[in-house]
Amino acid sequence: MIKLTPLRSLPAIALAGSFLLLTGQTKKSWTDAEVMQIHNEAYLIDMHNDSPMFTVTGKSFSERGAGQHTDAVRMKEGGMGGQFFAAYIPSAYVATNSSAHQTLRAIDTIKEDIWKKNSAQFNWADSTAAILANKKASKMSALIGIEGGHAIEDDLRLLRSFYELGARYMTLTWSNTNNWCDSSGDINNPKVKHWGGLNELGKSIVLEMNRLGMMVDISHVSDAAFWAALETSKAPIIASHSSCRALSNAPRNMTDDMIQGLAKKDGVIAINFSCDFLSQKSRDASPMNRPEVMAERQQIMNGSSDHLDAMRLDREFMAKYRSQYKRATLQDVVAHIDHVVQLVGVDHVAIGSDFDGVGCTPEGLDDTSKFPNLTRALLEKGYTPQMVNKIYSGNILRVFAQVEKTAASMK
Repeated sequence: MIKLTPLRSLPAIALAGSFLLLTGQTKKSWTDAEVMQIHNEAYLIDMHNDSPMFTVTGKSFSERGAGQHTDAVRMKEGGMGGQFFAAYIPSAYVATNSSAHQTLRAIDTIKEDIWKKNSAQFNWADSTAAILANKKASKMSALIGIEGGHAIEDDLRLLRSFYELGARYMTLTWSNTNNWCDSSGDINNPKVKHWGGLNELGKSIVLEMNRLGMMVDISHVSDAAFWAALETSKAPIIASHSSCRALSNAPRNMTDDMIQGLAKKDGVIAINFSCDFLSQKSRDASPMNRPEVMAERQQIMNGSSDHLDAMRLDREFMAKYRSQYKRATLQDVVAHIDHVVQLVGVDHVAIGSDFDGVGCTPEGLDDTSKFPNLTRALLEKGYTPQMVNKIYSGNILRVFAQVEKTAASMK
């Protein structure tokens, strides 16, 4: 059993929704054994992790240190239930029409290098039924989410093929606007052609995702694209790795209006652990704001002819500057969860760490082994075990099931 980081008791809050009001409730002292029992029963499903970017270049997921934040050893130590591994495709592959090829490589490393080589710990999952069966068998669930709509090369046939290979969500864009959906990453670049959100091809892709049973992920999209996807989709949508813009003014974070719109359609926002998404102080102090650091970063990226390897080098470069970040904290993560709960209720928040995709993680949540610290923090804040269960797996399983039901109705 890992040693949990002790936290001081925090004032209780009145949580939104039809749940027990905790204000004034006597504070409970939680033992490590109690925390771990609640943690394990909750079967934590993290909605976004970029460790395939390391395994595709040969790192062994079975050994500690496969990624900066993730490997089979630390996932087990962290008592994780399931992980959506990101089949992330750098946008540079668009220029050579090879995004789909690289997507196949990413899917292969998730299946071969992460799941099959660690089958004593993982079972495959591509449905809610499979996830629940894995929980019953005390196995972690390995799942796939595609990050970046350019992966399908504007072709519904490729979308369907990736679904057949096991992808169960797709992030409509990455930091690049593609041929059918605007990204938050370049929305202010006048040299990029934008669509005012989603164009007709984009809407048809969203509807085909609905028909297949693939969750529509709006992390990375522009605000206009979010509203267009929300209006177009016949099923609830997700933000697989975003946080709250009210607490840190990052374009990738969601405004309160967006979170409320997501919740009205029964969707879920999964909180991202990147320091600059969690804390405005961290965002303002980031070394990535310094021109000389960015110049060094670009030089390193330009030194690799393989784009996936370049992104791995980029993550390692950002980690080099970790000591210069003003790190966010475990309490910042709780604050973002709290913000969503007070705004729209506990049914609409989940975890999307973005481990191995960020250069700075919060103190107390350094890597996947530290997840029990978050469980303790939530319990000491006043959340009930039932609420923790919803945040960790119940909410996303509900959305996933609704997506499956919508797909069945469209056959």
